[in-house]
Amino acid sequence: MTRILCSTLMFLGMTATVAAGPRPNTLAESELAEGWILLFDGESLFGWKASSDANWKAADGAITANEGKPGLLCTTSRFANYELKFDFRVEPGANSGVFLRTIANPIRADLTTKCYEVNISGSAGGEWPTGSIVDRQKPTPVTHDTQWQTLDITIDRGRLLVKLNGRTTADYTDPKPIERGLIGLQFHTGKVAFRNVKLRPLGTKSLFNGKDLAGWKPYPGLPSVFSVTPEGWLSVRNGKGQLETEGRYADFTLQLEVFVNGLGLNSGIFFRSIPGDLWMGYESQIHNGYKDGDRTQPADCGTGGIFRRQNARRVVADDFAWFHQTIHVDGPHMAVWVNGYQVSDWTDRRPPHKNPRKGLRLAPGTIIIQGHDPTTDLRFRNLRIATPPIPPF
Repeated sequence: MTRILCSTLMFLGMTATVAAGPRPNTLAESELAEGWILLFDGESLFGWKASSDANWKAADGAITANEGKPGLLCTTSRFANYELKFDFRVEPGANSGVFLRTIANPIRADLTTKCYEVNISGSAGGEWPTGSIVDRQKPTPVTHDTQWQTLDITIDRGRLLVKLNGRTTADYTDPKPIERGLIGLQFHTGKVAFRNVKLRPLGTKSLFNGKDLAGWKPYPGLPSVFSVTPEGWLSVRNGKGQLETEGRYADFTLQLEVFVNGLGLNSGIFFRSIPGDLWMGYESQIHNGYKDGDRTQPADCGTGGIFRRQNARRVVADDFAWFHQTIHVDGPHMAVWVNGYQVSDWTDRRPPHKNPRKGLRLAPGTIIIQGHDPTTDLRFRNLRIATPPIPPF
């Protein structure tokens, strides 16, 4: 069983337990514990959208482009505060960059008002060397390298810290910071490639203290039993019910760990829920079953799918093993990662309605942990949430 599980996780691009560390486009268990997610799965452009006709593609474990109209390949999700890491490689003379908190189609004038660009240059000189924040701050020129290099960028409130191969190239504070936006990979001139594109949300706060159910309330009169285990985990057992936050949230990034103590059990995380109503919100499904041995065929929406809206594209998690889940909600758009792998990417295009079962709900709502039926037996831990800032910072 252990060998099968390890082989499956490696096939899915999850955690590889080898001394040399994770393979490209995977996450180590330590990274998952720190909250990292993959923005690129190593095989497809799921979760990305091009803003021009550049020939973006996923090939040989990298995102590449070398011809077409200059433009960005953007995440479908907007992000606020985060650490972003990726490897890049550019041919001599090429020009590229990564855009942060950006709109989909920025022009040069937008670089000081509507986005930030960390430049990637295929030459040692130039006006904006690799690691510069274009039109904002530039480093001393660095030697160009045609091999894989690493950028580590932290953007937290108004501060933008850039490191190239571990060396700080820019440390800039914006007096009028942009609130949030897309992440965009740029094709401008020459061939460019990206891999190991990963993100860690910043500013998360605990939703569960590991001692009692402070900040939460159960739905009355239902058989679910919610309790705290000796290990400090949140347990739900025995039947239909829900545990609901006292706080209300509209846009957020929620991260948690889940253990399903049974085969094919059903539960879910509801969000933007109508306070006090039973299961009346959007639902990120928890169900690790799949059909005919095929993980791309979830048995019941699949863990990380948006229930009744979009099935998970792959069942990543396993029963009887802790797994990591990240739920990112921004306006009508929502996306879920399981063990760092993005499984859903959905935008609610229905007419507005106060009930998210019937239409688009943007208003703040509660977060709910579901007790589904008499077989329910799950554990939750390390629940933490980040909400985007409201300008001014």
